[in-house]
Amino acid sequence: MSYPVHGQGHDGAYGATPLVTGDAVVLDLRPAGFATRAVALVIDMIVQIALIVLLTTLTLWMGTELDPAAVAAISLGGTILVFVGYPTAFETVSRGRSLGKMAMGLRVVGTDGSPERFRQALARALASFVEVWMTSGVIALIVSMLSRDGRRVGDFVAGTMVVEERAGRAREEAVPMPPQLAGWAAGAELSRLSPETAAAARQYVLRYAELAEYTRYEMGARLADEVAAQISPPPPPGTPPPYFLAAVLAERRRRHEAALPPHLPR
Repeated sequence: MSYPVHGQGHDGAYGATPLVTGDAVVLDLRPAGFATRAVALVIDMIVQIALIVLLTTLTLWMGTELDPAAVAAISLGGTILVFVGYPTAFETVSRGRSLGKMAMGLRVVGTDGSPERFRQALARALASFVEVWMTSGVIALIVSMLSRDGRRVGDFVAGTMVVEERAGRAREEAVPMPPQLAGWAAGAELSRLSPETAAAARQYVLRYAELAEYTRYEMGARLADEVAAQISPPPPPGTPPPYFLAAVLAERRRRHEAALPPHLPR
């Protein structure tokens, strides 16, 4: 089975670095520059230091009513919460964006382009306590400069990298609608489909011809399950994953373009 859509590289348009996942899917990801990562890190460190100062002030104020052991326990627990809990929780909830990364337009993703998961955010936070806070950032600086994609120790441990979120992209290559699914897609509810899932499906469809047969089947089935869980109703029985995913993407784009003001390019 083949789907008549062939991906064309966008590296020239975006200045991206193509990454090849373990499943042989090429993803166009632009690794964040060292300077922007450094600024984002400084912003996060300022936030964490401010939280530590606030915590210390509250602990000293409460210390008059608590015994020294309780004060020490609260102080230690609060410090761990700020250094480890803050980045872990923030990046997990926001899908890879801390306050500093939001300010600089950055996001943490898996090396395969997938959204950052809790265990990855936790691994990065734990490594950061050593490579950033305990060594004043020296280890993180050296490793990032030696890594082609600017990854620090925490990224290697977690299997992640920091990428730039593109703004003002060039026009994306359109995914054509399979004619036999146009009627079904027109009535489908797609509002719950996440941008991350849609992006993964798009990469799969556009690069379908480049994939090995086993990867086509295994990855197509997995992506189809993810998309089906976020839309309704399900596609007609027996619909191959590439056609199902293409129909969803084409309809999603059609609705987006229909919602644009007439004077804006489509």
